[in-house]
Amino acid sequence: MRTLAIATVALFASAGAAAAAPAAVNVTIGPELQAKAASTLGVREVNDLANDLRTTVEKRLARSGAYDGARIELELTDAQPNRPTFKQLGDRPGLSYESFGLGGARIEGSAIAPDGHVTPLSYKYYESDIRWARRGGTWADAEWTFDRFAQKLGRGDAVASR
Repeated sequence: MRTLAIATVALFASAGAAAAAPAAVNVTIGPELQAKAASTLGVREVNDLANDLRTTVEKRLARSGAYDGARIELELTDAQPNRPTFKQLGDRPGLSYESFGLGGARIEGSAIAPDGHVTPLSYKYYESDIRWARRGGTWADAEWTFDRFAQKLGRGDAVASR
């Protein structure tokens, strides 16, 4: 009898866990950033950056359980590298990877709950102190922006621009 009760509890617990599917995350690249990618940044690098945003948000939401069952639609609307991209280095032979500047990113989107309720999402961060730019890689500030955005979203916050 005791075994039956434990099996029943385990069955209901697994059914509850299966019902709460993690949020589905979709990331697109905004038209202005697509044009900027084609002309100066490099299409491959910007696509990789969008994939990085998607995986960062997916991992954080899967860990936290926030927005379970929701659909997260994000648009990467802007990105500034801290160091020259491969395309920029190729286009300007005198440019060095040792060059650095202020970077960041802007994200727009919405969280669509299973019941259809839409919550707008918006977040941006651009570093303002050049002293921090020297130590990072090409997309250090953009990746930092993704991490902060995902962290806030993982807490269940409806993220507003910073």
